[in-house]
Amino acid sequence: MKVDLHNHTVLCNHATGTVNEYVEAAIVQGTKYFGFSDHAPMKFDPQYRMEFSQMDLYEQWIQEAKERYQGKINVLLGYEVDYLPGFMDERVLKRPCDYLIGSIHFIDEWGFDNPEYIHRYDGLDMDALYTRYFQLVEDMAMSGKFDIAGHLDLLKVFKFFPKTDIRILAKNALKAIKKANMVIEINVSGLRKPVAEAYPSPLLLESIAMLDIPITFSSDAHRPDQVGLFTDESEALARSFGYSECATYCNRDREMIKF
Repeated sequence: MKVDLHNHTVLCNHATGTVNEYVEAAIVQGTKYFGFSDHAPMKFDPQYRMEFSQMDLYEQWIQEAKERYQGKINVLLGYEVDYLPGFMDERVLKRPCDYLIGSIHFIDEWGFDNPEYIHRYDGLDMDALYTRYFQLVEDMAMSGKFDIAGHLDLLKVFKFFPKTDIRILAKNALKAIKKANMVIEINVSGLRKPVAEAYPSPLLLESIAMLDIPITFSSDAHRPDQVGLFTDESEALARSFGYSECATYCNRDREMIKF
């Protein structure tokens, strides 16, 4: 991936490897813009995110990598922020950085992508669940606080799908993302999960392309050896829907580059 904006550090408590190892893996892959966007702190689900007291350390690590690898790769600073009403914190939302990814990992405080809680899918109306999920995506976009929509259809991670065409269920969310001038990432981590498909699906990417919503790329790496996996597949997917440019950021300003 020429641009790879969604990657993690050990501060989230479920990743391994040093910042330098991630960056050096990206250099080997030929990446030109490599972004860290670790799980931002909030007073919920603390075992899977950094603490507020660790934000300075996180930013120090990324700044040191920016300087260490200058001329070889552009290292970027971001945060992945959970859109969870009542728990988001201005200390994160107003933090100087290159970009903020808005992600939905929780529906009514249920961490639906966590295999520890997969039993909660039993007996659920999947159309209703997807409708609720995409309402949260729509609300996230309408908040105007984020640059990138993270792993757009994450709810499919365990291969639970709606009966209704997902393009219908996601329609209003995509319109809100378009109106908010956000970017949608092609996140290949789904190819490492039970669903074995990137986020978003080809069906959703068809609608995204029709709305002319910009894209970017993400490994969503939690280990250095995951950096740059499935580059060919993700870029081929994007090209199949007419994309030839992707987004990168600097100080919350977007730039489109050829891939």
